[in-house]
Amino acid sequence: MATFLKAVCVFCGCNRGVNPRYEGAAQSAGRLIAEQGLTLVYGGAQSGLMGVVAKAALASGGRVIGVLPRGMMLREPPHSGLSELLVVDSMHERKALMAERSDAFLALPGGLGTLEEVAETISWTQLGLHDKPTGFLNVNGFFDPLRAQFDRMVEDAFVLPAHRGSIFFGDCPERLLGLLRDFDPPKVHKWIDPDES
Repeated sequence: MATFLKAVCVFCGCNRGVNPRYEGAAQSAGRLIAEQGLTLVYGGAQSGLMGVVAKAALASGGRVIGVLPRGMMLREPPHSGLSELLVVDSMHERKALMAERSDAFLALPGGLGTLEEVAETISWTQLGLHDKPTGFLNVNGFFDPLRAQFDRMVEDAFVLPAHRGSIFFGDCPERLLGLLRDFDPPKVHKWIDPDES
């Protein structure tokens, strides 16, 4: 295992969704992260897929760090068994701290918050603010439209192929973690010269 990958940030829904495969995938991801000796960093809540992934990692002996804004603690109570709970003042702080504590990002099915969080981490990689990869656990084809959109961004010269290469999709959590572990950061800036596209 590459030494850089010590902690994986998981973004996922605070609901469980209608398909039981989503919950099963969250359990598998949490268990695998723990079994590989990685720390799980996530949003800190006990509800939805967030709670499922944390519970699975803890049950497998893993270290789990939750990051939760103070104002959300009543609506999304924190998981009671976390290795570490970091309480912050805003969503901006939450995302920055989760990124700081992680070496890679893994998105499971979720809603608008999941999409917003993972889009920001991808953008930060593109901007060179960090050099961390992002993977999408594509359960039941959930992320197929998003994958097509990323490919369209490359086709229409809004995203460089090298930056698209920092975004991985797969339906096998073990293989996806392997791709994140073996990631080689792009050595190019984000701007595309119209004469070179």
